[in-house]
Amino acid sequence: MTATFDSNQFRSVLGNLPTGVVIVSGVDVLGQPQGVTIGSFVSISLDPPLVGFFQGLTSKTWPAIAASGSFCANVLAHDQGELCWRFAKEAEGRFDGVDWSPATSGSPKIAGSLAHIDCTIESSSQVGDHLFIVGRVQNLEATNDAKSAMVFFKGAVTGTSPSP
Repeated sequence: MTATFDSNQFRSVLGNLPTGVVIVSGVDVLGQPQGVTIGSFVSISLDPPLVGFFQGLTSKTWPAIAASGSFCANVLAHDQGELCWRFAKEAEGRFDGVDWSPATSGSPKIAGSLAHIDCTIESSSQVGDHLFIVGRVQNLEATNDAKSAMVFFKGAVTGTSPSP
């Protein structure tokens, strides 16, 4: 059966589904920090502890991170919009001026993020025009701040807060 819509309509309609925003970070073979904004991060399994996300096939950043065998997902707070857009673009120097510390894997934990989920790469498989990356969680932590989380909604970033 042939689709009766184009990719613009597909994107527009699916934009009605809010998604969390993370920066997946790692280090390249030279030990330099790398990162990319992801809006498809998901919990997969409790036993074993697995998470996953989709990364476009044309990404130049993901192969640099993948070579290390690990990554850290930094769950963004509502007020980290500048970082969200900075890491959404393929560009050099994305970590310039960014406060971070190494996770156990060596991957960057970005300061101000709501949570850090440090993983080893379990698998990667192509699904359409993306790779589905599965990570095995090795370490994780969340801040105790009741900050608003960043979400993508209708092509923009906004925030959501827990109920009082």
